[in-house]
Amino acid sequence: MTPAATARTGTSGGNLSQRTGGQLPRRRLRGTGGRSPGRQLRVHAAQLVVFVVIFGGWQLFTSLKIVDPFFWGQPSGIVRTLVDWVRHGTSFGSIWQQIWITMEEAVLGFLIGTAAGVLVGLLLGQVRFLSEVLSPYIKAVNALPRIVLGTLFVILFGLGIESKIVLAAFLVFFVVFFNAFQGAREVDGNLVNNARILGASRLQVVRNVVVPSALTWIIASLHVAFGFAVIGAIVGEILGAQHGLGVVISNSMNNFQTNGIFAGMIIIGAIALVAEWLISLLERRLLGWRPQTNTEASSI
Repeated sequence: MTPAATARTGTSGGNLSQRTGGQLPRRRLRGTGGRSPGRQLRVHAAQLVVFVVIFGGWQLFTSLKIVDPFFWGQPSGIVRTLVDWVRHGTSFGSIWQQIWITMEEAVLGFLIGTAAGVLVGLLLGQVRFLSEVLSPYIKAVNALPRIVLGTLFVILFGLGIESKIVLAAFLVFFVVFFNAFQGAREVDGNLVNNARILGASRLQVVRNVVVPSALTWIIASLHVAFGFAVIGAIVGEILGAQHGLGVVISNSMNNFQTNGIFAGMIIIGAIALVAEWLISLLERRLLGWRPQTNTEASSI
């Protein structure tokens, strides 16, 4: 570098140092999600306001008979139903047993569907000939109505948890598959070529280049996939089962107990929020090496 260039560099560096108070700006830690404590407080306050408006308005309108509580239920009635389920159980046994059965079906379906979706997605993403052969079949199967498949699985696997696990895994598979497939296709070709020049085998390229590159796509799909796993388990239970949250909700529906339907929905929502939190922890652990994106930086 010439002295003039050095001088120009030093001048620009000095100006930058002066503009930033003598220190270069530091990137916020990823663990905070790029949000200051004040921003987090405002977000939580706004969430609380939304909660109060929705459920407070719901309770007010039904109490004043502006909205018929027989059809729409009441937040106070939902709370009473939940308390009654916790204290005395449901018509099918303890509420905790029903939650456990549904969670067992959803988690097993989630794990099986995720594993299958990742393997098939990466395979077809790397083998173009195979993806072109199977593409019309995959699209056709993905277009099949889930309620029809659920009925078929109940006939094939019976009323036990097997049919619910298969349906949950089926729903999860396509969510994860398409993301893994696209992630494998989006891998930087220069990285693959460099790895091959250095003597890496095809398996090593997949393990050390393709999988890390596609991991962002795969993890992103998990946030949606677990919700589909719960949906698969619930739908399977409604179609035919002896225990589970789907059976409890179906029984409330058959007896015109709107509060029971909403109570079951709240339990499912709470399960989904806990699962989302756990998946977010997994994401931060597995993708901690990823540099901060423009979207994350703009949220500061």
